[in-house]
Amino acid sequence: MSPGPTESTTRLYLEAAQAAQSVRDQLFANAQLMERLGERLRVRTPSIVITCARGSSDHAATFAKYLIETRLGIPTSSAAPSVSSVYDARPRLQGALCLAISQSGASPDMLATVRKAREAGATVVALVNAESTPLAELADHLVPLAAGPETSVAATKSFIASLSAVTHLISAWTRDRELSEALRTAPKQLERAWSLDWRAALAPLAGASDLYVIGRGIGLGVAQEAALKLKETCGLHAEAVSAAEVRHGPMALVGAGFPVLMFSQNDAARTSIEMLATELARRGAAVIIAGSRCPGALSLPAEPAHPVIEPMLLIQTFYRLVNALALARGLDPDHPPHLRKVTETV
Repeated sequence: MSPGPTESTTRLYLEAAQAAQSVRDQLFANAQLMERLGERLRVRTPSIVITCARGSSDHAATFAKYLIETRLGIPTSSAAPSVSSVYDARPRLQGALCLAISQSGASPDMLATVRKAREAGATVVALVNAESTPLAELADHLVPLAAGPETSVAATKSFIASLSAVTHLISAWTRDRELSEALRTAPKQLERAWSLDWRAALAPLAGASDLYVIGRGIGLGVAQEAALKLKETCGLHAEAVSAAEVRHGPMALVGAGFPVLMFSQNDAARTSIEMLATELARRGAAVIIAGSRCPGALSLPAEPAHPVIEPMLLIQTFYRLVNALALARGLDPDHPPHLRKVTETV
C-alpha cells in the first residue's frame, strides 16, 4: 500500500504555493489590457455592476462588490443564475457592467446569465482562467487570470488570481496609483504570507464539528472562501458570517469552546472586528484571529500590506493551514467526497 499524502505533497499545497508566481505572471501579461479597459470604463461608466459567479469565484465577486462600491460608488449586486437558467427571465441591463468570474468558464447556468445580460445591453467583462471556453467567447472584454492549470478540486491559486485581477481592474479604472503600486508588491508579499506558521490553530480546530468564519467589508469574501475550504477539505460545518451580522442571531450558537476563525484587514472595519473578537472571547468562544491581536484570542501572524491586498495574503496563509488541518483530521484534501473539479450547474 502506498503511503498517503504529506503536507507538502498534496496538489492543494503545491498549487497554492504557486499563487505568487501566478499573480506575477498575470500582472505582467494584463498590464496593457487593463489600462485600455480602465479607460473604456471611465468613458462609459456603468450605472450598475452585476457579478456572475459560483463557488470560490463568487467569493471573489463579494470582494469585487466591496471594492467597486467603496472606490467607485457604483451599486454592485450578485446575479442569481437561476433567474435566467431556470426561470428564463429577461433582465433590463442597458448601461450595466456584467462582471463574470470563473475558473472553468463552462457552467451552463452562468453562461445563460451572461448571454442574457449581454442581450439586455450589459457590457460583459469575463475574468477566466481557462481562456478557450464558452464564457470567453461571450465576453466583450476577456481578462485572463493566468493562474495556469489547477487540478486540485479545492481552488486556491485561481481564487487569489481572481482577487488580483479584480484589484488590477479597479486600480486601472480609478487610476489609483497607491493601489497599483501595492498590487505590484503583492507577489513578494504572497511569498512571505505562504511562509507564515498558523499551526497553532490546528489544536482548537482538529476536533471541531462546527465553526464560524468571520470577516467584514473587503475581507468578507475571504471569510466565505475559508468556510468553503473547511467544508470541502476538512469535513467541517463552517459558516461564513459578516462581523456586522453575528449579533443578529448567530451569536445564539456561540458558547464555551465554540470555535470562531476571524480575518481582520487594516481598514475601517478592523475596530468592529476586534470588538466582536473580544466579546466572543469573553463568552468563552475559542477565538482565532488573523491580522489583529485581541485579549483572550489566539492571534495568528499576518503579512502587513495595503488594506485591499491584505485579504489575499490572509487567504494564502490559510490555504497552508487548511491543507494541514485536513490531513490532521485524517482526510485527503485532494479527494473530497462527492466533489469534482468542474461543476456544471444547470
